[in-house]
Amino acid sequence: MSFESDKSFNDFVHFPRGIRRSGLFSIKESVLLEECGDAMMEIYKGERKPADDVEKNFLEQIKGDAVVTDLYAKVFKKYLYEISPKKSHNLTTSTDDDGYDSSDDSIE
Repeated sequence: MSFESDKSFNDFVHFPRGIRRSGLFSIKESVLLEECGDAMMEIYKGERKPADDVEKNFLEQIKGDAVVTDLYAKVFKKYLYEISPKKSHNLTTSTDDDGYDSSDDSIE
């Protein structure tokens, strides 16, 4: 069987109440992450070599830029997206030229 692991996967740093209770994953996705996430993370980080074709396909889809079709890769890519730092865009602008001329402040 693919993605065998002795322990359940939890990421309390990013999901303090647990993956299931985060509200970001469906029940099916959260169960898959909890059961196979540890093995997927080890394969992703290179700590473990893929044991079969399913795991090799997973690694190719995670590392590549192609369209992800594998269920394991889809869920893990979603997990990686959710824990990645988000960029914020500031829509305000400021300029040095605010129409104020300090030479007008001269006291006579």
